[in-house]
Amino acid sequence: MLSPINISMESLNLMTLAPMLIPVVGALLILVIDIVKGGLHKSLYVVLSLLFLVMDFVAIANASGIFMTNGTTLGVFDVMLIDGLAILAQFVIVGASMLFIPLAMTHKRFHEFSYPEFFALFLFMIAGFQFMVATDNLILVFVGLETSSLALYTLIAMHNRDKSFEAAVKYFTMGALAAGFFSFGAMIFYALTGSVEINKIALVLAANGYADIGFVLVGVAFFLAAFGFKLSLIPFHTWAPDVYEGASASMAGYMSIVPKIAAFVVAMRFFEFLVHSGIVWLDVVLYIVVVVTMTASNMWALVQTDVKRMLAYSSISHAGFVMAAILIGTTQANSALFLYWILFSFTNLGSFSMLWMSRQKHLPDHQSSDHSYDKFAGMIKTAPVAALIMGLFMLSLAGVPPFALFWGKLYMISSAVTGGYTILALIMALNSAIAGYYYLKLIVYMFMKEPVVANGGEVYVTNATLALKTIIGIAAMGTIFAFVAINPLLEFITAFVYNSGY
Repeated sequence: MLSPINISMESLNLMTLAPMLIPVVGALLILVIDIVKGGLHKSLYVVLSLLFLVMDFVAIANASGIFMTNGTTLGVFDVMLIDGLAILAQFVIVGASMLFIPLAMTHKRFHEFSYPEFFALFLFMIAGFQFMVATDNLILVFVGLETSSLALYTLIAMHNRDKSFEAAVKYFTMGALAAGFFSFGAMIFYALTGSVEINKIALVLAANGYADIGFVLVGVAFFLAAFGFKLSLIPFHTWAPDVYEGASASMAGYMSIVPKIAAFVVAMRFFEFLVHSGIVWLDVVLYIVVVVTMTASNMWALVQTDVKRMLAYSSISHAGFVMAAILIGTTQANSALFLYWILFSFTNLGSFSMLWMSRQKHLPDHQSSDHSYDKFAGMIKTAPVAALIMGLFMLSLAGVPPFALFWGKLYMISSAVTGGYTILALIMALNSAIAGYYYLKLIVYMFMKEPVVANGGEVYVTNATLALKTIIGIAAMGTIFAFVAINPLLEFITAFVYNSGY
């Protein structure tokens, strides 16, 4: 007769679950409140969501203190992994979410924000992203991936426009395909090593001398395709421009930041040991994917007539730029990834919030899309403050000093040179120069063209609430004054990355 297994509560280390459980509890509370007393004003749900996000942020800060004292911490039968990557990624996820959620306090016609389910799904999605980054167990990564993805599909569809339904279906289809690829890749590595934990997979493959290299490469191909879909890397990017266009501008901005940092962290955990294992095939494929993603998306962005689609292709290019850090695989490059994405979060969320502010319900006859370049023509005369702020965000995205993203690009290119990827660094610099053209194109429209007049009035209109102005102001301040915090921020990031062994 088998003796029972005694497991102490201390050994489970349930505190590792605290940051993920807080948004789950918040989501359930919102649903319960709606069942008990329906029809409450959305401001209650915005405040509740922000409250639980603040609690989540505090829990992550507490976990960071434990990590810096005790090192990497495991919990819940060793499936939870609290290390520097998990903490940094959760800071970005929750911080960007705290900037996004006040955008719900906007004009009443954006009706998706009036549903309590929107806020509940949003919190479930955040919990899913946190589970993805706080583990090296492929099963739990998959659970987090599907939790966040299913919530995000619904949030896109709730915008309730024809293109929104189309975008949600496209994203669901591509997401299902990515999930399938991830499952097949995990299955192959489990068959090869008998484990679904990335660290153990790395140890077993190294101990065997990568004897089954053919199967390893097949598994890597499946994972690369899965990450390619989630990060919108070429050639798996086709869904991104249409989904960004169909989603609300604020949700598109959020999608360009938070889901990708979660995918980057999982990709970093998985590809790190393979990059250092000397598999030349993987280096070549990653190199090609990075270069083609940066370059081709820039070419497509050059010919766009809609600012929102231009920013969508721009986001694909930035994802390719940051993917270079995983190829380089040094501590400096991994630190550069987080620095770049934190600075990108301010700038890109601010850019899409500016589009959200000018959302039109009915398009003028001459305007082909809601965010065509013509809409921004002469904006310096019709909305000078908005024009200056939008110009600021474009200059930052272009990498013009001293604005935020210049420092991210500089440090990323520096890490490529230090890591021995000089040609890649030159390609990255060249792509930054190319991207400057389409960012400056919008600035030319705003500052050097005459306003387009339709039906007796200017096309550009603003629907700025106090909450929206506040978020855009925070993004603008972060973009302008980022240079003040670069050194302390970089030291903070590097300490967590280095102590995690990456």
